[in-house]
Amino acid sequence: MFAEQGWDDAAEPLPRRARAGRTPGKRRLPGAARDGEAARKRPRKRKKAGEPRAAAGELPAGPDEPRQVGQRPDTGTGTAPGPGGRGEPPPRPGPLSMPADGAAEPAEERGEPAGLSRRQRRNRQKRLRQQEPSAAPDGERGSGPGPPEPPGPAEAPPEPRSGRAAALRARMEERLLGARFRYLNQQLYTGSSRDAARLFRDDPAAFHLYHRGFERQVRRWPERPVQRIVRYLRRRPASLVVADFGCGDCTLAASVKNQVHCFDLVPLSPRVTVCDMAKVPLAAEAVDVAVFCLALMGTNLQEILAEANRVLKLGGTLLVAEVASRFEDTRAFLRAMTQQGFKTVSKDLSSSYFYVLEFTKTGPARPGPAPGLRLRPCLYKRR
Repeated sequence: MFAEQGWDDAAEPLPRRARAGRTPGKRRLPGAARDGEAARKRPRKRKKAGEPRAAAGELPAGPDEPRQVGQRPDTGTGTAPGPGGRGEPPPRPGPLSMPADGAAEPAEERGEPAGLSRRQRRNRQKRLRQQEPSAAPDGERGSGPGPPEPPGPAEAPPEPRSGRAAALRARMEERLLGARFRYLNQQLYTGSSRDAARLFRDDPAAFHLYHRGFERQVRRWPERPVQRIVRYLRRRPASLVVADFGCGDCTLAASVKNQVHCFDLVPLSPRVTVCDMAKVPLAAEAVDVAVFCLALMGTNLQEILAEANRVLKLGGTLLVAEVASRFEDTRAFLRAMTQQGFKTVSKDLSSSYFYVLEFTKTGPARPGPAPGLRLRPCLYKRR
């Protein structure tokens, strides 16, 4: 049959199996090398999506019987053969994948999705640990207690009922004191010295109330004017005799070594002589220095200054410290003082609270009106 067809082996191509150096009728085993080629590794079978992977150290279980960690496929006991053919212990599971008794805990019981590799489980647990502090409330972050909170400001205990009533009563008394002081102050500046003497003679407690309000007002000033006069007298001989018109609590007399005659409407000190400032119980030309420290009150200023001229020695000194806002026209006031027998020696107008003026006696006061001898009443605004 073959001779009739006359086939030529060189003309006809060999079958597909014989072209690659294979022997016809023989099947090549998986992983076996061809002639002149190195043996290639058989590709692993891919797992389907959702199929659980074997844990580290586990071998995939067969369809008939599940295998345990480290179980040999042939005997079911011992360790699985390693790459070199020798038995090696399975890798030790970490503390996060093994419970305290050493048995493997299923992934579902640990709250992990099935089918995660060992690296994926570690990364997932790391992310969960990093998210725990931010999710925990303040003071409960992490496994331990949070840092202690700084102590807040101590709350003041509730004020007792009697304390609140006392505070309210004190505020009301303060307001009443301010209103009473403003009324008395207005009476002193808008009336004559005789009216003021009569007012406090009939109501001595009113003067104490007025003096308290006066001290509260002056305490707010950067400097008390009486201290300026004290410094002036300390630079003068202690033998000079001083008359303090409107002395108050006799601060001037207590601060200098000079002999000081103290005059006021109500005695706040045993040194005080009660009298009208226009009629003091002193002989003519009996003193060297006459002082009016915030005491030029009343509408009869000309009479009061004439009395100061009477008791002063010729060449004696008159010191006036008065609220700055009371001066309408300083130059007109100084010219009127010349008519009263005084010559201006110095004037300190630097303070916005009070002025200090120094005069010397040149002679007796000239009779007649003095239009420039006028000061505004010192009225305090209601607060």
